[in-house]
Order: sequence, then C-alpha cells, then structure tokens
Amino acid sequence: MKRFYIIAVLFSMILITGCAAPRVNLFNAVPDPLKEFTLEGTGSDKVLLISVTGLISDSPKKDLIGTSPSVVEEVVAQINKAKRDKQIKAVLLKINSAGGTITASDLLYHEISVYKEKTGVKIAVSMMDVAASGAYYISLPADVIMAHPTTITGSVGVISLQPKVSGLMNKLGLGVDVKKFGRHKDMGSPFRESSEEEQKLMQKAVNDFGERFIGLVKKHRKLSPQALTEVSTARVFLADEALGLGLVDKIGYISDALQETKKIAGISEDARVVVYRRMKFPEDNYYNIAGAELGKLNIPLINLELPEAFGLKAGFYYLWPGAISMD
Repeated sequence: MKRFYIIAVLFSMILITGCAAPRVNLFNAVPDPLKEFTLEGTGSDKVLLISVTGLISDSPKKDLIGTSPSVVEEVVAQINKAKRDKQIKAVLLKINSAGGTITASDLLYHEISVYKEKTGVKIAVSMMDVAASGAYYISLPADVIMAHPTTITGSVGVISLQPKVSGLMNKLGLGVDVKKFGRHKDMGSPFRESSEEEQKLMQKAVNDFGERFIGLVKKHRKLSPQALTEVSTARVFLADEALGLGLVDKIGYISDALQETKKIAGISEDARVVVYRRMKFPEDNYYNIAGAELGKLNIPLINLELPEAFGLKAGFYYLWPGAISMD
C-alpha cells in the first residue's frame, strides 16, 4: 500500500510539472522551410488550407524522441508565409481540436484577425470531429463557419486546473515548508488546500476570462439573447444544434467548405487549393494533417507522442475536458 502512495505522489508531481518522461533527442536536424503544394485546381487564385489539430498551445509538442513546433508556431508560420503571396484570396482553417490554453487560443485569434484585416483575405472554417472551446474561439474571426455533420462544438467557457496532493501527502506524513513574502504568494499551491479568499480570487479570474470569451462571441456571431444564454452554460452542441443557435453558418463536408470559401472570396471554381508542407507527400489530400510539422520525423512506426492529458499544466484553459486524448 505504501508503494501505491509513493507512485501516486510521483504521478501527481508529473501532472503538476508537466514533465511526463525524460526526452532523448536522437535527431538534431533543422526543419526544412515550408513549401507550397497544390492539392487541386489550375487557376491563378489560391485557397490556402491550414490544419489546426490537437491541443492549442504555444509550447512545443514533446515525444520520447524530441520536439516539434507548437500549434501556435505551426499556424503562425503558415500565416506569415501567406502574407507574402498576393495570389492567396482565402484561407480555410480545418479545425479538429478540443481547445487549449487561454493565451495560445487568444494568440491565434489575434494573428488570424490581424491577417484578415491587413490583407482583405477571406477566412473560412471547416470543423471536423471537435472544434470546441479554444478551437471555437479561434474560429470567431471567420467569414463563414461550416461544421461537419458529426461535429461537436461549443464549450464556450473557461476551466482552471489546479492539482492538489495535500491529502495524499498527509497520509504519507510528508509536508512542504513554505516561507513567503505576500499573503497570496503561494495561492494555488498543490501542497495545501486553498482558503475561501483564494478560491474567490481564482473564481474571479475564471469569470473574467469567461466574460472575454462571451464578449467575442457577442461581437462576431450576433446571437439572440436566448441562444447566448444557452451558449453561456459552456455545454457542447452537435452540429445541427450549433446551427440553430447561430454558432455556425452551415453544415457540410470539407469539399462543401472549399466551395463556400471560393464563393465568399469571389474566385473561380478552378482556383488552386494549396497547402504548406515541409516535405512532399504522395497522394496528398485534404485530410492530411501534417501541416507545418517537421515531416517524416513526426510519423514514427510506433506512436511515441505523449498523451495530451500529460501535457496539461496547472492554469486556465479554453478547453473541453471531455475530448482530451488519452491514447
């Protein structure tokens, strides 16, 4: 039984520090630059397809071999490249994510908004399995949002994750001696229970972040008061429910989203659909999520990627916990 408690403490500390395992860096290669590849079309105008997949974070993705760019870095690298190409008339974001940290989500929202404002390029979103919380947040600047018929979206809210191990440590006879300057310096510490005052302060922060999210939904989606009340519960919605509430504009497949994107951009049917990759993929298509990643180093024969839940650190998230990957 004592061994079980020790293992539990170690596991809790892993969650707190965000360090799930030691990393061995077998590859020290510098990533190749982004290159453009055409998926279809022959026209001069272009639609850029950008995949946004997994936990939205500005921290590099870690596996047992090394690291790859964060979702924020991947998307911003592609946006920056697109800024230099005047033939790009529209960007279609293909999103499959349960959200992420509040700052990373807000960074992508900002970058997408600024790109749209400065270039006049139309922005569209095609939601896949999940486009919830922070993933919906980054969809808000879009001119049109299309959900797949089986998409889950919504979760317009904030969650604060603060692991606590004080109860387990008490059972083991362990403690942490803390010296501090400032009454709230160790607020949120995993080694003790939060006071009533600290809980109120943390809840205020959660409320402020939540009001920011709701404020942006009001700005971009123009929902009815009844719909906004329902959305503010932070529940998730199926595609047809989201359409009825006004969270999305249409329901369809990615081919439908591309057609709609060309329509709102006022470009021809034969406009090229392009992607940015770091390497060429045979039989490349819409459903390839490689995006701006490092290429073949990130497609191992054995999946060494750490579960997303182990990458979550204490903090505030625009995230739907129901879709956290434990694979």
